[in-house]
Amino acid sequence: MLNLYILLLKYFYYIAEHKIVLVGLDNAGKTTILYQFLMNEVVHTSPTIGSNVEEVVWKNIHFIMWDLGGQESLRAAWNTYYTNTEVLVICILVLSNLLCLCMFF
Repeated sequence: MLNLYILLLKYFYYIAEHKIVLVGLDNAGKTTILYQFLMNEVVHTSPTIGSNVEEVVWKNIHFIMWDLGGQESLRAAWNTYYTNTEVLVICILVLSNLLCLCMFF
């Protein structure tokens, strides 16, 4: 029984890969959040055309983070990225303060 528990623990915590999608309007800070997680520093970015995809590793857990561009022409395609998504982060810029809402699936 202990061996089964160890195998399940390895499957869910050590080999797991989780998909996170960042969405929001233009200049809401999605790319800044992505690179803050990736490099642990704030970088100056330009508007995202299309999407950015990065793999972030934290304590042997792999997160595939998708940063989707917020331009009005790209918003119609957001629903194609939601397949197999475990966490949806909605970024809203309110009065120069960043507010992020997380939804777990």
